[in-house]
Amino acid sequence: MRFLIPLGIFFVLVIFLGIGLKLNPREVPSPLIGKPAPHFQLAQLHTPEQTFSPEQMKGKVWLLNVWASWCVSCRAEHPVLNEFARSGQVEIIGLNYKDEPADARQWLAQLGNPYTISVMDTEGMAGLDWGVYGVPETFVIDKKGLVRFKLTGPVDPNNLQTEIMPLLQTLNGEAG
Repeated sequence: MRFLIPLGIFFVLVIFLGIGLKLNPREVPSPLIGKPAPHFQLAQLHTPEQTFSPEQMKGKVWLLNVWASWCVSCRAEHPVLNEFARSGQVEIIGLNYKDEPADARQWLAQLGNPYTISVMDTEGMAGLDWGVYGVPETFVIDKKGLVRFKLTGPVDPNNLQTEIMPLLQTLNGEAG
């Protein structure tokens, strides 16, 4: 009997480990899905005397892309965002996360700027409100200001075509 209890605990742990190994670590659920986009009012990266708030986008479907000049994965996704921005399908707002503004401006000058507006979240407080685990992360916000999707990790051609663009088409077809 005293061997059965440890053996039972061992089997329970093996089952939980097996379930955990099948989970995709990039699929981090967001408690924001279906809820209003968290409020912030931050200075714009290129015109710090002006601010931006998500409320300014009400009535539009848009993307919030959380990025930083120090982020290697952000560099990988950047050409995809640049190309997508040129299509004009949706406005992309950048949330420059825990970065030096001069570094961020230089990075965009060198690599191109896909953002309609980019704001500075130097302390990371807005990112915290949005549930940012790390950069890059991308959110889709609908015309009513509700968060409809979160992508943890870089935007790539595959997730752009299979997840983001179909959702954008659906949301743009809905009545505002």
